[in-house]
This record gives sequence, C-alpha cells and structure tokens, in this order.
Amino acid sequence: MTTIDLNSDLGEGYGVWTAGDDGAVLDLVTSANIACGAHAGDPTIMLATARAAVARGVAIGAHVAYRDLAGFGRRPVHVTPDELHADVVHQLGAMAAAATVAGGRVTYVKPHGALYNTACADPVQAEAVVRAVADVDASLAVLALPGSELLAAAEHRGLRPVAEAFADRAYEPDGSLVSRSRPGAVLHDPDEVAARVLRMVTDGSAVAVDGSEVRVAAESVCVHGDSPGAVAMARAIRELLSAEGVELTPFAPGATTP
Repeated sequence: MTTIDLNSDLGEGYGVWTAGDDGAVLDLVTSANIACGAHAGDPTIMLATARAAVARGVAIGAHVAYRDLAGFGRRPVHVTPDELHADVVHQLGAMAAAATVAGGRVTYVKPHGALYNTACADPVQAEAVVRAVADVDASLAVLALPGSELLAAAEHRGLRPVAEAFADRAYEPDGSLVSRSRPGAVLHDPDEVAARVLRMVTDGSAVAVDGSEVRVAAESVCVHGDSPGAVAMARAIRELLSAEGVELTPFAPGATTP
C-alpha cells in the first residue's frame, strides 16, 4: 500500500492572538510542525498544541524560525552561523521540553518561512541549522524540499533527510516554491489541492506555474495551518487519498500516549 505523511504548521498564535483551527487540522493530519516561539507561538500555546497532538497520536515536529515575531518569520534576517545555531538550539530545547511534558517527543525539525527558503538554498545557513539539530538530538529527522542544501547538510551529518511537497503552494519549473509576493503563489480550492496531492503521491509530479511538469518526490505533504481553507483542504486530501487506497501515516512517529 502507498503511504504518505500529511503535515501542517500549527501553534502559530501568540498571547491572545490565534491563527487557524489547530484542533480541526490535528484531527486530519499525521504530523504537526509546532511553532517554537520565534516566528509565532509562546510557552502556553506550545504546550497546549503538543498535548493536543499527543491526544490524537500526531507526530510532533519543531517548527524553528528566524526570531521575527513582527514579520511572522517570513522576512530574511541577517544572522551569523553561530547565532543561528544557538537560536535553533534554544527553540529545539523549548519544544522538546513541551513535548515531554505532553507525553510525547519531538521526532523531526522543519524550518519555517524565510529560514526554510534560505536554508534550502544557502549551504552556510543549512549547515548552521543542521549542526544545531545534530548537537541537540541526532535522532531527529529534517524535513525540507527535495534536492535542497538543507537535506544535503542533514545527510552529510548523518541525520535522516525527509523530502516534502506542498499541497497549497505553486511550484516554479525548477521545483522551488513561487514567492508569496506573486499572484497565485498560494492555492485555495480544496478539490484542486486534493487532486494535486494525489498526483504528487501516485505519479511523483506536479504542474508548475508555466504549465510544465516538475518532479515531486516526497515522503510528506504540507498543508499550511494558517490558510483560511486549511481544514477543508486537509479533509479533501485525506478523503481522496483514502478513497484511492493511500494510507496516511507519520514518517517519524513519536512516543505518544493518545
């Protein structure tokens, strides 16, 4: 049977501010990328989201980012490799503690926003992130775009590299993501997104913005939890994949106690 992981960025509120319907999304996905307080999230939200994930048997990932609450982590931030290493270590430590208290554990790491894009393209930033992951827990997997510098650095360090595809983001012909500043970069129609994911999972391909075919080899597919239609898209994906005989299962299941 074909299997795939469905991940989503969650816990992205801060204080009294909320983002998305985390509970509903957690009912549908198999892995949760939980914000670690840099781009979003705070101690209360991190612990609550970890507990909600454990209660559903959803794998927990640390969603590390540049320290940029005002920009939601989507702006490039100039930091030295050692500064980035220390910041990722700090975020991983906080998320690992929250997961432990919730009865689970962090099993993988996925950078967010600008850090994701930069580390996927820049070997220096990629190495800083991966060095932090290896220093904290070498059993953690690293989730990122296939063929990226980030996955190459993870493999070089002996960590498990896991390639992901994006359900709700448009692709460039080279397999990179279309910038959010451009029209059409984010997809919203649940049926269109579900059909797209099915093609990614069963055929290993997607249609790029110029109409060309781009190869997409992935162990996990991401639906952004802060998108207005996140719940509807995740539900449509799960229903279509299940109907086509594709099993949804975490790529890195944790020691959870649902």
